[in-house]
Amino acid sequence: MYQQLLRKENQIAVIGLGYVGLPIALEFAKYFRVIGFDINHSRVELMQRGIDPSQELEASVFDGKDIVFTSNLEDLRQAQFFVVAVPTPVDDYKVPDLKPLIGASHTIGKVLKKGDYVIYESTVYPGCTEEDCLPILEKESGLKLGEDFKIGYSPERINPGDKERTIDKILKIVSGSDAEALEEIAQVYGQIISAGIYKAPTIKVAEAAKVIENTQRDLNISLMNELAIIFDRMGIDTKDVIEAAGTKWNFIKFYPGLVGGHCIGVDP
Repeated sequence: MYQQLLRKENQIAVIGLGYVGLPIALEFAKYFRVIGFDINHSRVELMQRGIDPSQELEASVFDGKDIVFTSNLEDLRQAQFFVVAVPTPVDDYKVPDLKPLIGASHTIGKVLKKGDYVIYESTVYPGCTEEDCLPILEKESGLKLGEDFKIGYSPERINPGDKERTIDKILKIVSGSDAEALEEIAQVYGQIISAGIYKAPTIKVAEAAKVIENTQRDLNISLMNELAIIFDRMGIDTKDVIEAAGTKWNFIKFYPGLVGGHCIGVDP
């Protein structure tokens, strides 16, 4: 798969062009032929004009990229390597809302062919890719995993607004449904990630790693916020406390402040 993509015989399709999907699509488009797909027609029209609807990326980032933006399902039939980057929010009862992910799986299943790859980047709980998404792909396409197509999971690690830790400078976790899938997926992502690739042993391990990354950050900052309130009442400077505690080699510095964003708060 990697070699065919590199020779531009095959194409990559990125499903979901939000603050995660669009940067990934544009990065891939430096080296591969890319189809950027989103169900929001107005967003697609803006991107066709070189405008990022999220206002994260400069117009110059669109220049010289081998990418076509579309909301037409039929255009996806030209792709062989699908990357899913749709949101996975929670509902009013804090239950994961998988509708965007399920919808994307149905969409891909309708155009899935023998030899294709499907890689999920959306933040999910361990088991979601294989237990929730895979059955939809098989049912919609009439194909079988392993015999006809392969899947993988590579959690997004984009830090929106960060001009230093850009997508290519953040080490990427990848996983695959079998050894061949893992190697091919690692090579494809390795083309755009200079920081390196970490090959997780299973898809579930990769899914779980993403969840605890977010959970750990949420909990540690939340803890410091609580401690800051207590220290303030005691007349103690929180920053001084953290600096003092940080003199021990195994103390990890977290500072009080805002914690949240699109995905951090939904994972714990």
